Amino acid sequence: MPADASNDAQLVTDIETLGGKLAEARASISKRFIGQDLVVDLTLASLLCGGHALLIGLPGLGKTMLVDTLSTVMGLNGNRIQFTPDLMPADILGSEVLETAAHGTRNFRFIEGPVFCQLLMADEINRASPRTQSALLQAMQEKEVTIAGQHRPLGVPFHVLATQNPIEREGTYPLPEAQLDRFLVQIDVPYPDRETERDILIATTGIAQGEASAVFTAQELLAAQTLLRRMPVGDAIVEMILDLVRACRPDDESAPDVVKSTVSWGPGPRAAQALMLTVRANALLDGRLVPSAEDVRAMAAPVLTHRMALSFAARARGESLTSVIDQVATQITSVSKAA
Repeated sequence: MPADASNDAQLVTDIETLGGKLAEARASISKRFIGQDLVVDLTLASLLCGGHALLIGLPGLGKTMLVDTLSTVMGLNGNRIQFTPDLMPADILGSEVLETAAHGTRNFRFIEGPVFCQLLMADEINRASPRTQSALLQAMQEKEVTIAGQHRPLGVPFHVLATQNPIEREGTYPLPEAQLDRFLVQIDVPYPDRETERDILIATTGIAQGEASAVFTAQELLAAQTLLRRMPVGDAIVEMILDLVRACRPDDESAPDVVKSTVSWGPGPRAAQALMLTVRANALLDGRLVPSAEDVRAMAAPVLTHRMALSFAARARGESLTSVIDQVATQITSVSKAA
């Protein structure tokens, strides 16, 4: 057998094996986090892509429980930070303290902050001041922090899952665009449907509580992230991603009228990079070896929503950014498939 054919066969086997482990991980997560399959899949996709996720939802919808369960299932060392207006950068990163030894010498010792972990939950991230929010910027992008002139690497892998309450505005600080762009996806956590809420009610008010178990290790997650990047993506899907991202920029000549009339600024190149990764993850979670147009359409809103903004006039008219993205994605994917 030629070497290329052997490598391709091994790649297919590895992808199928990973698909089986992901199904096992989903089943373990569902023991504690009931329903909300789309939310679980998007969160798993962000971890598979090596990225960070922003979960937006009302209190009591299980965002904190989901992150806690993920750290167990994915075999990651997790920490949680409750963001408040008086939280300081040192509370996140750590600080140096002066210690006196038994023989009288004094030295500075660095005490690590909660950011030194593998899965960091930033709870209600928009409650902290911009100064504190910016302390996460380098950590999220560079996977290291600089303290007292020293570069200190974070855990490997390192992921941030941040939560935000969409209705409370008092005492909050909107995340700057530079930080929003660091999140691979924005995940909207909706109310559960009636059947799911009934299952939650029964499962959480009895004596026995569901327990999640570890399915991955940190090294296995790193291997899965490498395997994801080896998944093939057809030229048609690459062009579709480029068409979609460029069509969402109001000053681009390919932008449709709905974008030009409603969007004030559009996504940058990082959005196309995020789509290239997340369409692979979505295909993998669905048990497929190659991403399709449906994956591009499914991942358009989670990847693009936080990288765009409606104009003042569009907000006054009650326009929705998600509906605009859905219109453009449907149009782009339909035209590309027809071609």
